Amino acid sequence: MSMATEGAAEGAPEDAGALVARALGDRTPGARAQFLKELLAHTAAGLVILEGDRAAGEAVYRLADAVVSRGRP
Repeated sequence: MSMATEGAAEGAPEDAGALVARALGDRTPGARAQFLKELLAHTAAGLVILEGDRAAGEAVYRLADAVVSRGRP
């Protein structure tokens, strides 16, 4: 059992990476991409509520920029 999972078992919040990995493991390989797309959309919406449009937009922009940069040779 990982430390993140152990912490969750003891009532501590689960690490975000561990939570996503566990959720992906519960899905078929064909359903994982759609899950991540929905997770991104819900996460962005949550950021709008918690931090406002500007902060959410900046976070999404940085993510998109990182994805585009990674695809460059």
